[in-house]
Amino acid sequence: MGKKRIIRKSGGSVDQGLKSRSLARVAKKNMLAGTLHIQATYNNTKVLLADKEGNTVAWSSSGALGFSGAKKGTPFAAAKVGELIGEKANIIGVKEVDVVIRGVGAGRESALRAFASKGVDVSRIRDNTPIPHNGPRPPKPRRV
Repeated sequence: MGKKRIIRKSGGSVDQGLKSRSLARVAKKNMLAGTLHIQATYNNTKVLLADKEGNTVAWSSSGALGFSGAKKGTPFAAAKVGELIGEKANIIGVKEVDVVIRGVGAGRESALRAFASKGVDVSRIRDNTPIPHNGPRPPKPRRV
């Protein structure tokens, strides 16, 4: 029969190759203030850093860092994304950001905390989560 091969997979950690490649592609643009957009869904967390005009400077998501499946929506994965964007912001030279948060996922707060821990001042936090005003149309009455 032979020996069975066991492949040990590191659970829940960031792929270092993907992280270093992501940091290598940082724009060489200097800016002092920007806007941080955090979109936290149940399945993923996306973080985008834009300048004051709204042009994208840097972005990342928990899927882009190598998390897969249900691990993408966890607060840990969101914190890793926030840390990565914080490092990119330091390279660019960002001093303060306005934060816009969308969605109700688990990574809302942890992505923001991890980003703020990198030494960037958060001047304003705005919750822009879409809220349905009337909801979907109710079903038609049943005909028997």
